[in-house]
Amino acid sequence: MLTPMKRPFVILNIAMTADGKTDTVYRKGATISLPEDMERVDRLRAEVDAIMVGGRTLKDDDPRLTVKSEQLRLERAQSGLNANPIKIGVVTRADLRPNSRFLNAGPAEVIIFTTSQTKPDQIDFLQRQGVKVYVLGEQQVNLLLAMQKLSEVGVQRLLVEGGGILNESLLRLKLVDEINIYVAPLIFGGAHAPTFANGMGLAREAALRLQLKAISRLGDDGVLLQYLPLYK
Repeated sequence: MLTPMKRPFVILNIAMTADGKTDTVYRKGATISLPEDMERVDRLRAEVDAIMVGGRTLKDDDPRLTVKSEQLRLERAQSGLNANPIKIGVVTRADLRPNSRFLNAGPAEVIIFTTSQTKPDQIDFLQRQGVKVYVLGEQQVNLLLAMQKLSEVGVQRLLVEGGGILNESLLRLKLVDEINIYVAPLIFGGAHAPTFANGMGLAREAALRLQLKAISRLGDDGVLLQYLPLYK
């Protein structure tokens, strides 16, 4: 009998428009969440051990991935935690800029999962910045190994904030435990605008089924949908 893999409890959090877009076709990190949802996400960040993003989100958006509320950071510190969760990047080539907000906003521990396509001098640079770098693959990051590594370093609850390729890969590997989708009262359109789950895609017979856990209204017109994946 196979021993179940130890891994964190994984929460996907997504903000999308009513037509399912997570950004405009221009891919410049368009704001989707209204203030009520931003406050919800900040509380969610404060409740987890680590926050993960994929390569395109990491490089294009350069997110801080920190807890914005001073009160929430204080509550974490009073509980014996670091003010901010661990920041995690999953990226094929980890050629991050020295002034990257992801690297410098904090204080926070930073972990990068990458591949052998990242040059040794870039790995050296990241390590000099205090980043823990794990090379887990040649062409793409082995997410199963990444989850095992996170469990080993004490991450029990992991929040994933995109992008679509990472989301789809985690779902396809059955590594997601909960999905939170904020649907904003907006329409972006655009055949090439990014969506919640991109990647290779699934055939209809292989489509992932979801169970609705809760639905709530945020603000005047936004809706929060909470789902549990039903893996076969």
